[in-house]
Amino acid sequence: MTIKRVYLVAGELSGDILGAGLIRELQLRHPEVEFRGIGGPRMLRLGMNSRFPLETLSVMGLVEVLKHLPELLKVRKTLLIDALAWQPDIMVGIDAPDFNLGLERKLRDSGVTTAHYVSPSVWAWRQGRVRKIALAVDGMLTLLPFEADFYRQHQVPVSFVGHPLADEMPLENDRQGAREALGLTVDQPVLALLPGSRANEIRFMGATFLMALEKVCHSYPALQVVIPAATPQRSQEITALLADFPALQGRIVVIQEQAREAMVASDAVLLTSGTAALEAMLCHRPMLVAYKMAPATHWLAKRLVKTRWISLPNLIAQESIVPELIQEAATPDAIASELVQLLGDNTARRALETRFAAMHADLQRNASRRAADAIEALIAGQPLCEVSADG
Repeated sequence: MTIKRVYLVAGELSGDILGAGLIRELQLRHPEVEFRGIGGPRMLRLGMNSRFPLETLSVMGLVEVLKHLPELLKVRKTLLIDALAWQPDIMVGIDAPDFNLGLERKLRDSGVTTAHYVSPSVWAWRQGRVRKIALAVDGMLTLLPFEADFYRQHQVPVSFVGHPLADEMPLENDRQGAREALGLTVDQPVLALLPGSRANEIRFMGATFLMALEKVCHSYPALQVVIPAATPQRSQEITALLADFPALQGRIVVIQEQAREAMVASDAVLLTSGTAALEAMLCHRPMLVAYKMAPATHWLAKRLVKTRWISLPNLIAQESIVPELIQEAATPDAIASELVQLLGDNTARRALETRFAAMHADLQRNASRRAADAIEALIAGQPLCEVSADG
């Protein structure tokens, strides 16, 4: 079997990472394969033809999506026409379920094989969505084993592929080497601060994080802080914010990307929720998750979301191993208090690093290979291979 054309639609930077891994694996098997849709910088470097910039779909929050709905619907209609004209072997939506599942449904109804890579959180809220998912996709590719169990219970074809980041990141890392590479003092404490990859996350959390840092620095005068900016635009926004915090001048280093290097170099990580929390876990670094959103979005989320946790390390462990400060709880004082405690307890930090290393090993499944296996099976009309968490 030869695959010639794959239509991919990624919704944000985390989807770009997954999409790039899938592209690389399919290119190894099918050297002439072409890719089209929406992708980010990693996917573009591998030759993908992106019809819109990645940030087109990077809208955060329920209320914010409503503001951009007319534009998003226009983009989806354009992609539908484009995909049908191009006639791909398969269309794979990567995350962004509110956007992609509608596109997948229309393409599947038109005879195109469809898959969705990264399960929406149907196990946490709006479980009735699984019926719409069953109509939209020929197969679901999940990153975590408990997600695959949910789909099997609802008779949706599924393949647990593991997480590509767990495959990509080493089970051992070099804190001292990372500090030297970033120009940090090796024997002084380091905090990695990841305020988010979206403009709204900087707007909601940036100043709060910096106010907390001012307080932490009273307890740790030698603390070094590294802020990896996800994009040049985020870097400009962070730099503008820092101008209002002269007391932090000289101790904060803003770097372009290199989030992973910053986390490996750190003793602890302060971040918003999302894939960054998983990356911190895969770097085996203790973390504090603090998150705010628009008040109306939070009001809706409180009434819809049933899960106890928002961070992936806690969801994977199914217990509270990472502190979470959400909305009103995410104050500068509360964040500073948690960080001072985390930085000061060497025994607890080492225990968390050991726990995270074990969780990392459990998620290493060669995910991009398994995702490519699933794509080939779907195109060939074969059932998805059921892979156990131990397999």
